[in-house]
Amino acid sequence: MATLNDYAHVAELTAKIHPVRFAMFTTVAANGHLVSQPMTLQKTDDKGGLWFYTSTLTALWENIAHRPEVNLAFAKPVENLYVSVSGCAERVVDRAQVRNLWSASVALWLPGGPDDDHSVLVRIAPHSAEYWDANQSAMVRMFHLARAAVTGKGPASDQGGHGTISL
Repeated sequence: MATLNDYAHVAELTAKIHPVRFAMFTTVAANGHLVSQPMTLQKTDDKGGLWFYTSTLTALWENIAHRPEVNLAFAKPVENLYVSVSGCAERVVDRAQVRNLWSASVALWLPGGPDDDHSVLVRIAPHSAEYWDANQSAMVRMFHLARAAVTGKGPASDQGGHGTISL
């Protein structure tokens, strides 16, 4: 059973990544190489699961079958927000769920529609997330960096937040 702390962690992760929506989704290929591709986050469920569409014809789909451990990197550089999520990917072939999350924008990538056998979902069950989130404006951060360059002292430690969210 989920605890209040679990819900708080899911809410914290959702708040960090919701404004970004696009992630670099990294899997391990059969040859052992790390492979990344951009993917659009469709939904974060109440257990922290992150949902993405893909096709059964992609390397991503095959990579997950062999090595389900993945990493998702979300970035919004204009706000100095960076989030890295590690977790276990699950291949989901559930027509009702595919239809439930379907939108016109998904049809651009999966033109066969939600009833196409190749249109499927991937759900990531996150283990943990690490984030870097600057809490100051770009001008203030630039001032601190410039001052550090002139004085030879590192920038102030309050340049932003860094933390880990365990799920």
